[in-house]
Formats: sequence, C-alpha cells, structure tokens
Amino acid sequence: MATRRALHFVFKVGNRFQTARFFRDVLGMKVQTGPRGAGARGWVAGAAALHWPKKGTIGCVLNLRWRPGRFHNLVCLTWYSNFLIRFCGMRNLKRAAKLPVMGMTPCFLKSPLGSEYPWRTEESCLKPYDGKWSKTMVGFGPEDDHFVAELTYNYGIGHYKLGNDFMGITLASSQAVSNARKLEWPLNEVTEGVFEIKAPGGYKFYLQNHNPPQSDPILKVTLAVSDLKRSLNYWSNLLGMKVYEKSEEKQRALLGYADNQCKLELQGIKGRVDHAAAFGRIAFSCPEKELLDLEDLMKRENQKILTPLVSLDTPGKATVQVVILADPDGHEICFVGDEAFRELSKMDPEGGKLLDDAMAADKSDEWFARHKKSKASG
Repeated sequence: MATRRALHFVFKVGNRFQTARFFRDVLGMKVQTGPRGAGARGWVAGAAALHWPKKGTIGCVLNLRWRPGRFHNLVCLTWYSNFLIRFCGMRNLKRAAKLPVMGMTPCFLKSPLGSEYPWRTEESCLKPYDGKWSKTMVGFGPEDDHFVAELTYNYGIGHYKLGNDFMGITLASSQAVSNARKLEWPLNEVTEGVFEIKAPGGYKFYLQNHNPPQSDPILKVTLAVSDLKRSLNYWSNLLGMKVYEKSEEKQRALLGYADNQCKLELQGIKGRVDHAAAFGRIAFSCPEKELLDLEDLMKRENQKILTPLVSLDTPGKATVQVVILADPDGHEICFVGDEAFRELSKMDPEGGKLLDDAMAADKSDEWFARHKKSKASG
C-alpha cells in the first residue's frame, strides 16, 4: 500500500490566536493553506465571511437545487445538516434552517441553506458569528510529503471538551524544545529527552529533543483503542497498513503505509473510547480508482461508513472524491483521491499573511464581551 499517504489530522480549536502561536512559534510549523479542500472544505488561511442564499436554492456542497418533491428536499437538508455536524463541528442542529450560511473568501464554496431560510432577518444580524467558521493547514512542509495539522475554528465556540480518544502527536525537533523554553511554554519531561507539551485546548504533543531522522519531523499520531486485536484487524487487514511494531504486554502497535511517512500508533486502554466534543479526524490519500473498492470492502465487512463515496467540487479547482469511514472505536478516517488532492493541497505562499489578516479582522471576542455573552462550549 505504498501508494497510500498519511495526510493530516483535524483539530478543533477554541482560542485561535494562542493556537496559531503554538503551532507557528513553538512547534515551528508554517501555514500551508491555499484554496483547497473537498467541496465546502475550500478555504483561505482561516479567513471567513457570511453569505446568504439566493431564492430557490439549497446549494449544499453537492450543488443540489431545490426541486419539487418533499422527499428529495428532506434528503438534501438532512445531508447538509450531517455535513455541518461532521465537517464544521456544529453539534446543535435542531433547526438546520436557522443556521447562517458558510463561506470563505476569496476562494470558498458558498453554501446557501435553501428556501426555508432564504433571506437575512433582523435576528440573524444580531448574531453575526453564528455558523461562521474557517480552516487552516499548518505543517513543516508541503502536504505532498509532510503530515500536517488542519485547524478548524468556529467563531462562536470558545472551548471543546476533550475525550480520551486522541493521545498525542510525537515529533522530533530540538528547535521546538528550544522555542518552548524561550517562550516559557510549559514543558514536562516524561522520559529522558522526551517532553510533553499541550496545545491550547489540551491536545498533547510529545517533543523528542533531537533532529528528525527524516525530512518530516512528525513521527506518529497516537489514538486510543478499546480492543487492540480488533483494531489491528481493521487498520492492517482492511485498510492495508503495515505493522511496524506490536506489543501485547504494552497493548500498543505502530502501523503505517511507508517507512518515511508519519505512523499511526494504536494504544489500548481500559474501558470505552470517549470522543467527547473535540473529536478529530485522520486523513489519508489513495489512488482515486481504489476508493470505490475501499467502500465496497467496508460494506462487505459490515463496517461503518460515515460519508459514502462522493465527488466534491471546489470552484476553479479539481473535483476530489472522498469517502469517510469509522473504525470499531469510532475514530473518523477520511480517504481522498490522491491525484486531485495533490493539486488542492499545494502550499500557498501568502497563507501566513492571510491568516494574520483574518485574525486581525476577527472581533468575535470583543463582540461577545460587548454583549455580555460567552462563547459556546463544544
């Protein structure tokens, strides 16, 4: 399975400014963001703006149009609501038509909600940050040959409850250790030469105090599993990962698609895996022709498919095919067609500036303080 690649891990962030400082100034990553993504995952360095629908459209990421027939329209709204929950972290969707519209400028996919809420209302003007969100990619190099982090920021959410599912990312970087000490970011030496550090929101990273043995400093992502044997069968036998290390005694296994790629570490825990609200997603790519076979395999094995194979458009860019799965513990796994994704994941040289501009324009904290409100907790 050497043709498959580990791409990125999705983090939901509440404090955008401290998170950017951690990934850029402490870890030493750079903003990779350009116009990219599958469907409504087109974004620019965290910049976002609200947009409103035209009459008679439902405009979800499949570019569906409002058509006669209640069943068709119900399917469209249900699909779109599920999309918002899974991709954007919006959990409270009791009335999907009440949500404002998402959009990223200047290269975004507008997503009008449809004829049930086609016009701006006085109430919506009083809540300018409802549904406003953005995504930014950061890493040590281009996603073509580096594992990167996808930072999802919802303007109206200030905190996400952590579960026990994500156990950390390990990277080799003496420079990151030096940066943390210089910036007085708390470090805890867990073993000789390995330091635990937490990103805003509580996400754990483990810094090895030496230079990376490969071009990408990110070595592995560690996820909790409740049954190591069952998880190994899923990730190795079904998803085709090579087992590099395995310890029954320590209840851990290390897997990957290639020697020079970021690895996946499965760590057994006692009890169930709790994803809470901060649950993320790990993404891989594979040749586009393998996606349908992968989906068919999961169907035959009665495994969970969160999003069936779908083609998602980004205006002016390649159409990307995506299928989203879930392992036996509910970890979300996104597979994208490699050929088109490489075009969409090209590094944007203006990404850092665009992120800085977007953060400077973000007045959500001031707005909530002025109205004596607190941002929601995810």
